[in-house]
Amino acid sequence: MQPKAVHLPEVEDVNALEPTGERLLTDDFNDNTIEHLHRYAFALQLCKGKDVLDIASGEGYGSNLIAGVAKSVLGVDISKAAVCQARMKYERRNLKFIEGSASDFPVESSAIDVVVSFETIEHHSHHAEMMAEIKRVLRAQGMLIISSPDKLNYSEIPHIRDPFHVKELYREELRALVKEYFDHVLMLSQRLVYGSLIAPEQDSRGFTEFWGDYHEVCASESLQRPVYNVCLASDSDLPPVALSFYDGSMVLEDLRKSLAEQRDDNLKYLLASPSYRLGRALTWPLRKLVGR
Repeated sequence: MQPKAVHLPEVEDVNALEPTGERLLTDDFNDNTIEHLHRYAFALQLCKGKDVLDIASGEGYGSNLIAGVAKSVLGVDISKAAVCQARMKYERRNLKFIEGSASDFPVESSAIDVVVSFETIEHHSHHAEMMAEIKRVLRAQGMLIISSPDKLNYSEIPHIRDPFHVKELYREELRALVKEYFDHVLMLSQRLVYGSLIAPEQDSRGFTEFWGDYHEVCASESLQRPVYNVCLASDSDLPPVALSFYDGSMVLEDLRKSLAEQRDDNLKYLLASPSYRLGRALTWPLRKLVGR
């Protein structure tokens, strides 16, 4: 299948929001960039032709991506500055940005097909109020797509505290909360990985590869730009082969430690070298003069 792209119009530069770290901005290119774009790319396939509400839409890039496939998109954010920037930066006939909190947004009841809320619920403690509002605005067969950092793996194990997070949830806490308001709940997992992927050329069993940036997201049902070709062959019927992924994060960590040790060894070698000692001796009068 040929890759499919959602093409977005060029946007003008506007005064940027303050880079506090609370919101992902289109000037940011880091781990969060990949994670956030993946979530919105995942949501695109579920928002085609739908009326969508994007809670805590921030700078607006995600709402704009969704508007490329949705019937209508309403981005809601508590920040007036974020809403103003989004309105200036992204203009579409089916896209609108308004002010509102995550637990009290100005939307009519039963007016939305899909509610999208990425990395929002941990920024406040009004979780029940937020879920009640989501349920209120959704139509009878509506869907919620929500994400939030896992408290165990995001904060506790790495001993990290995000100053913008008010109440993080464990996986089972998020499941239980959503289950109170919806009959069917499907939990998915996400993390940034480094590794190797082997995918069948055909019948990839639901696999989708996404790539792109803040202005365009592409999708393909087969692995694009493969660097190696792997082949199975037999005179008998071949067994079914599923998508497989090898997590290389441990190898990457070992490489990082090895490079750090190599750097330390190189530094020790440099400090002990005759040329370095000679250079120190020759520059001693100058360093004495400047107090170093």
